[in-house]
Amino acid sequence: MHYNFPFQIDKNGNTATVDNDIHIKQMIEQILFTSPGERVNRPDFGCGLNQLVFASNSDELVISTQFLVQGSLQKWLGDLITVESVMIKNDESKLVITVQYKIKNKSASTVAQFTTEV
Repeated sequence: MHYNFPFQIDKNGNTATVDNDIHIKQMIEQILFTSPGERVNRPDFGCGLNQLVFASNSDELVISTQFLVQGSLQKWLGDLITVESVMIKNDESKLVITVQYKIKNKSASTVAQFTTEV
């Protein structure tokens, strides 16, 4: 069991925990929406997608963002997951990220979708 993110207290007054699959999804979310430099002891952590919400929408931006996300996930979670695909959709002030990954000790793929609005 792992601590829930964001930190919460459960109904029994204990620190809320989640299973490994949910924990990995929460770690992916932290990597996606943390800007480099935001964490004091890990200044290179994250990929800073929130900064791209208002960037001009183009095929080149989508492709480069896919590489940015995939590289960040492989760097920080490469020992836990294999990233199979990353799809980015920029729709006005909304950014939709779909990540398909496989947890290394499991055979089934998982698809997680994350959305941010500014």
